[in-house]
Amino acid sequence: MEFSVLMSVYIKEKTEFLERALESIYNQTLKPKEVILVKDGLLTEELETIISKEIRKFNESNIDFTCIQLEKNMGLGTALQTGLEKCYCDYIARMDSDDIAVSDRFEKQVNYIKKNPQISVVGGYINEFIEEGKIIRTKTMPLKYKELYKYGKYRNPLNHMTVLFRKKDVIDSGGYQPMKGLEDYYLWSRMLAKGYKISNIDKVLVNARLGDFSNRRGGIGYFLTYVKLRKTQNKLHYTNILEFIIGVMFTAVITLAPNSIRGGLYKVLRKSG
Repeated sequence: MEFSVLMSVYIKEKTEFLERALESIYNQTLKPKEVILVKDGLLTEELETIISKEIRKFNESNIDFTCIQLEKNMGLGTALQTGLEKCYCDYIARMDSDDIAVSDRFEKQVNYIKKNPQISVVGGYINEFIEEGKIIRTKTMPLKYKELYKYGKYRNPLNHMTVLFRKKDVIDSGGYQPMKGLEDYYLWSRMLAKGYKISNIDKVLVNARLGDFSNRRGGIGYFLTYVKLRKTQNKLHYTNILEFIIGVMFTAVITLAPNSIRGGLYKVLRKSG
């Protein structure tokens, strides 16, 4: 089964992080047919040098490596949708430009989706780290569709950097759309509302670079974006009015808490999946 890998990179990414991410794709036990890398605006000369080097390496191994240049930074939703439309394989694996895929990630996911043709998106666990080689925690997730359908009403049901999905099902659900910080959750909510099935594998598929997570996932702006998502879930009849209210209240507690408290809450929530 042939599949594409979809990534986006922007000017603030560190060259060593991007290089490690691309190396982890190249060193997979099951390699992709193509890699689509969207340059979300102009990049630094150092990033361009790394990309050029990796293009040569991938192409020499008969893996098509295509770059798509956006004239200016458009945000992750627009960048991923642009790349999605250019992928020519029926299956697409997402990868972030600063994470590291475990060596048999794609092999596990391809085998799973072959055995489960009713599944449109499959993800898995992640190991979170700040300093490479020092895992802070493992973020587990519910595994089965029925669990995830309920879970997704209140929390993101998939670790976005681990997913492999059927291109036609994602496009039928509207694809990636702008919703800063919630582009993936927005997509999964629309897919679940349309009846598409998702699942997770009970294995770590990606070592995910954590960064300043709790600070980025808080504040009034982030809360209002989340409310927009909750309204969409309700409009699509994915949630009823009571679930909508509970979802907004849950989101308010997390996003509007002081940074020190939010950090502690995220530690508990991300351990408990």
